[in-house]
Amino acid sequence: MSFVQEFKSFALKGNVMDLAVGVIIGGAFGKIVDSVVGDLVMPLISSAFGGLDFSNYYLGLAGQAAGLSLVEAKKLGAVFAYGSFLTVALNFIILAFIIFLMIRQMNRLTTSTAEPEATAATPITPEDVLLLREIRDSLKNKG
Repeated sequence: MSFVQEFKSFALKGNVMDLAVGVIIGGAFGKIVDSVVGDLVMPLISSAFGGLDFSNYYLGLAGQAAGLSLVEAKKLGAVFAYGSFLTVALNFIILAFIIFLMIRQMNRLTTSTAEPEATAATPITPEDVLLLREIRDSLKNKG
């Protein structure tokens, strides 16, 4: 098998294609979650804490003056940007929670469709067991 044919058979396997679709959809979904956190959740949290902008919370490690924006402080040297970290951590928590809910629902759907199949398939009793049961019942009736 040539290198091109081997690569083609690898790239067109179902698992690889499913993974590619998942990565693309995951990237788009990540942008949605970023927007939800950055545009909806963080402003609410910020207003609850007196209108503070979490993305500009940092500790200057290179002697930056207080009151600079994060971008300006980064231009002047290293910063410990804990506000950005809080935003990204909140992104992760929301994304993990949504994925948890999706997987939980998928598990419910797969178990609800799998249960009728499992109950419908009753085991067939072998003939020798049936014969032994008949003998037992006939001996009970005679006694």
